[in-house]
Amino acid sequence: MTATIIQTNSAPFKSVTVDPVTLDILENALRNARVEMDATLFRTALSPGIREQGDAFPLIADRDGKMVVGQFGSFIDGFIRLYQGEIEEGDVILLNDPYSCEGAISHTSDQLVIAPIFHKGRLVAWSAMFGHMTDVGGKVPGSLPTDAASIFEEGLRMPPVKLYRKGVLQGDILAIAAHQSRMPEWYKADLHAIVAACRVAGRRVVELCERFGEDVFTSSLTELLARNHRAMGQLMTMSIGEEKVSFEDFICDDGKGAGPFKIKCTMWREGPRVILDFEGTDPQSDSSINFYLNENMFKMFFGIYMIMVFDPQVMFNDGFYDLVDVRIPEGSLLKPKFPAALSCRTHALGRIFDVLGALLGQKTPEFLCAAGFSSSPHLMFSGYDGKGEWFQLFQIGFGGIPGRPFGDGADGHSLWPGFTNVPNEFLERYFPMVIERYESVADSGGAGRFRGGNGIHMTYRFLESGTIAIHDDRWFIPPWGVNGGLPGMRSWKRLEKVSGESIPLASKCDGIKVEKGDLLHFVTWGGGGWGDPLERETDLIGLEITRGLITVEGALRFGVVAHGDGSIDEAATEALRAKMRGERGPLQLFDRGPSIDDLRASCLADTGLAAPVQPVWRVRPSRMAAE
Repeated sequence: MTATIIQTNSAPFKSVTVDPVTLDILENALRNARVEMDATLFRTALSPGIREQGDAFPLIADRDGKMVVGQFGSFIDGFIRLYQGEIEEGDVILLNDPYSCEGAISHTSDQLVIAPIFHKGRLVAWSAMFGHMTDVGGKVPGSLPTDAASIFEEGLRMPPVKLYRKGVLQGDILAIAAHQSRMPEWYKADLHAIVAACRVAGRRVVELCERFGEDVFTSSLTELLARNHRAMGQLMTMSIGEEKVSFEDFICDDGKGAGPFKIKCTMWREGPRVILDFEGTDPQSDSSINFYLNENMFKMFFGIYMIMVFDPQVMFNDGFYDLVDVRIPEGSLLKPKFPAALSCRTHALGRIFDVLGALLGQKTPEFLCAAGFSSSPHLMFSGYDGKGEWFQLFQIGFGGIPGRPFGDGADGHSLWPGFTNVPNEFLERYFPMVIERYESVADSGGAGRFRGGNGIHMTYRFLESGTIAIHDDRWFIPPWGVNGGLPGMRSWKRLEKVSGESIPLASKCDGIKVEKGDLLHFVTWGGGGWGDPLERETDLIGLEITRGLITVEGALRFGVVAHGDGSIDEAATEALRAKMRGERGPLQLFDRGPSIDDLRASCLADTGLAAPVQPVWRVRPSRMAAE
């Protein structure tokens, strides 16, 4: 069954030819409308995750639900196909249940708003946006329980419902949803901000229809999708071969002591179509690290990566989807069976980008990126302040971006390029904490001709007692390097109590009690390096020593002998590099670092934590296996 669109004007749309100048004007107008959606949201939301960091994703789609502009969309067509009801002008749909939309949103914290756009009684487009709410209920503050065994432990779970019906707010729906949240005022403010952003898009689309006419507008959307189809078809034919290539990477653990968990994908082309097959990915987890990966969502990831690597001038949209076939085994980590828990799916989501980069670069290593997108570190801190008022922080941390074919990875940046950090001044103003350290971790990026970005060391001093939760990865298996580049540093977390006790913390943990005066060291991973470290410019290494990005000891990884002031001993460097070239073997396409067995042996000494055990259902132990 599909949604029934109620239109007061049944006149069919005419397909017309749109001249290039008009098409360019409409394309840029839609791009600007998408930016205006973001601006509206960020000015009016309250939670730092949305307001300060930008954890929300808008789109504008054609009347069939295909995204024309946006970043993280491709879910409206599934909604249209699955929704069993009528859609009328003025309706606004709200949902957050991944199992009700085939994983188009992937955990309950993401609230999705979908709004049809009508002009003179006819549906001409759709707008949509989802944002990550600080809290939607559930067993832990932040609604991201590591040890959840089912989605019913993860807070409010809504199928598609009408938040607005014919333009009228359904107050009971809003009251029920906000009532589940520990931060109801933030929830309501953020949700209204998302709705406002969608309405901004609606107004801009109506203005374009008034200016150019509905037929020109709808025909332009069709042409923008078709243009993407043509461009992507050429890119895929040129860059993806018919021979199968595979890659596997691992989520370190599930927060319950099991792991690592393998994600494997095989890619090949059959004529114009590219197949991406996740056969060999591990079965779903008993914890919440499962990622219900919507096939269209993965096509979107694939398309963004292709465009950013091979031709950034191509306008990204859903036009190419029929050229890609995504196959995900039922019951796997990436397509778990209901009611599997999903709240901590971020680690698998990040790891998908590392796997994609490895697949797309194997045929053309000069375009290969190292690992480092990897995860999206979270910190939650909640409790009652000295006035007895509840506070609750959800913050996304940053790691090291991988080394790339055209330069170093960014130091301490987000998985999502549009995200920004929460300013330390904001944290100290609105939460009982002081940020005592916020700095790049020298030498944490993998060595290479282009080094991986360094991770970040944040030290929080808590000014009130409360509870923290941490969600991160890459603490056990490091981000790999490519084309001779070395792996990045692993992440670690440590709590220093006011009593003097020092406690290593797991990368995935909930319910950790902290006292006033405790210090949390939150250290993220570094990105993998790209290319031969012995080819890195010595002057650049000297400069980075003065900037605190590389140490004198760390410079030796590049075969560089340096002094504390950044000066280089050129003769000693030349001799050291010659010695290192003679002693090493052939450069590896992928350098994953030590084997899993060796990592297990060193884990306790390096991090203070025991290595994860193998899940009992494994037929054989997973291997890092670059062999």
